[in-house]
Amino acid sequence: MPNAQAFGGGKTSARFELREVGQVLAVRKFIVMAKGLPSCMNGQLVEFANGVPGLVMGFTEEKVQILVLGDATQICAGDEIYNKGKSLSLPVSEGFLGRVINSLCQPQDGLGPVEAKDYFPVFRVAAGVMDRTPIKKTLETGTLILDAIIPIAMGQRQLLIGDRLTGKTSTALDAIINQKGKNVNCIYCCIGKPYSSLVKVLDILKEKDALPYTIVVSGIASVSTGEQYLAPYTACLLGEYFMHNGKDVLVVLDDLTKHAWVYRQISLLLERAPGREAYPGDIFYIHSQLVERAGYLKEELGGGSMTFLPIVEILQGDVTGYIPTNLISMTDGQLYFSTPLFNKGFKPAIDFGLSVSRIGNKAQWSVMKQLSKSLRLDYLQYRELVQMTQLRSTGLSKEAENKLKRGEVINQLIVQGKNQPVAIEEQIIYLYALNKGVLDGLSTTQIKQFRKDILAFMQKRHPGFCPRIRETKELSDDLKENIEDVLKTYLTEMVKS
Repeated sequence: MPNAQAFGGGKTSARFELREVGQVLAVRKFIVMAKGLPSCMNGQLVEFANGVPGLVMGFTEEKVQILVLGDATQICAGDEIYNKGKSLSLPVSEGFLGRVINSLCQPQDGLGPVEAKDYFPVFRVAAGVMDRTPIKKTLETGTLILDAIIPIAMGQRQLLIGDRLTGKTSTALDAIINQKGKNVNCIYCCIGKPYSSLVKVLDILKEKDALPYTIVVSGIASVSTGEQYLAPYTACLLGEYFMHNGKDVLVVLDDLTKHAWVYRQISLLLERAPGREAYPGDIFYIHSQLVERAGYLKEELGGGSMTFLPIVEILQGDVTGYIPTNLISMTDGQLYFSTPLFNKGFKPAIDFGLSVSRIGNKAQWSVMKQLSKSLRLDYLQYRELVQMTQLRSTGLSKEAENKLKRGEVINQLIVQGKNQPVAIEEQIIYLYALNKGVLDGLSTTQIKQFRKDILAFMQKRHPGFCPRIRETKELSDDLKENIEDVLKTYLTEMVKS
């Protein structure tokens, strides 16, 4: 006879859970075909008998197609599947800052669980046009080429595109490192990369003390395909949590080429018709719904921003591939990393001619806009002159020699070491000195020493310079006098020594 207490007849009662039960028909690597789940919907979360979660990806007339979000090796035909009628939502919280998590927001760093403040849906519709506000703040990347010539605004989507090992990830990490003390939360999402690459990133973030304000979402190559597919969406929902709470967020998606490969595998196993380069027809939608979630919200909705730096890898400099052209068309600009420039020692190896930021200059500091207005043209002319002088043996005109000398100074100023971001106040001093021509007579060694010493020299002689220029974003007459005083004094001391 059944126990009366189990049915609420005594002092205690059992918890009953209503769930739909289906059955596994077949397993294709990480895709499961199931039957008996008549009320499940696309994007819902299901659970297999061994506790592994799955995501409903589609239907046929008689079968449900499920993507396994974990180890699929222990799932067999005949196993039960439970549908709890819930869409895939994951926990969000400030507690994730400084942590390494997987695509299901489960900590991977051995530091214990994180208490959830809320739950956000993974596949969320991007904010509409009326929910956004025009961009108004620049994202300080710490890279002179970007802050001066190709500025990035908060809420922008700026694509980093180039061959492997050309410095894309390093430039994105420099942007994260440069957010220290600027009240910007950062999210680094690793998709399909080896574990060793993730360890290197973590070591850099720890060394530069950038981990406390950064969340690392791990979708490395050794985890399941489903988790790799989910990783950028998890990074997005965490960013949206901060954005809706009035915070500025920087999200690095490294990289979307491998994410496209993962989705191609999933689609082929789902028997969806392949298109160009065997990618499914909805690959454009998959990435566009992702990058559209970046933006700058209105004050009524929190007033926060989310900036995307998606990375895409190409082969032998070919930007005409299916995935690169898709992503170029849906972002607000691209940074093209050139292998020949990298091999010549020009780092970051960003090609000015092929790189553009379509909206970033609208939020650029007015003083930066004023000082850098001719920088791109001057440098491109210098590169052309260098190529011409390699072919000609005759003498150059005085004007050409001056342009070469100025170009060499620009080259020394914009070449930066790895993981060494430069404060925007320091960049302003560089550009002012460049425009005044006071660096033209210096040697390469002296220019390097100038870059190393000048900010500390300025802070010593005029401690109020940096706070004032950050507040006003203008170069007033007294601030110009400060810079000229520092340049004159420093260069005089350099000559004496």
